[in-house]
Amino acid sequence: MEHQPPPALFLALQESALGQVMRSSPFLYPAAEILHILGFVVLVGSILALDLRLLGLGRGIAIQPMAQLLLPLSRVGFVVAISMGFLLFSADAAHVVRNPAFLAKLLLIAAALINIAIAHLGPWRRAPLWHGDASAGAKATGLASLLLWIGAVCAGRLIAYF
Repeated sequence: MEHQPPPALFLALQESALGQVMRSSPFLYPAAEILHILGFVVLVGSILALDLRLLGLGRGIAIQPMAQLLLPLSRVGFVVAISMGFLLFSADAAHVVRNPAFLAKLLLIAAALINIAIAHLGPWRRAPLWHGDASAGAKATGLASLLLWIGAVCAGRLIAYF
């Protein structure tokens, strides 16, 4: 297989001051990695808890108050994970952009974000009518969310092996 040079944008990011400092600092890369992990733990942990509730686990807990607590946490986790992920990416962008696990991770995150939009534009609009149990549409988006976010975490972990 013939190797083509990486797109100029990714090479420029990698060779930028940001990419260079991320590679050369003995503390920045590990700190960004730790914060990236903590960000996705908060993101995925809060989403998985809500998804499992939508699927029927913990019926004694009302869905609406749980969502009011967990959705803001998931947003904070997302911002931290994406911000730190960008810093990590900048250190080796020209190589990582070609990594099939990285590309799979991006596709799974994009699909998960689309699923969130579908959930909030569809089933969640009728949440007050659920009377303790989520609608079939909410359960479907919850199951899709569960699978997509777990897939994104797995793909992210596999980046190191490709």
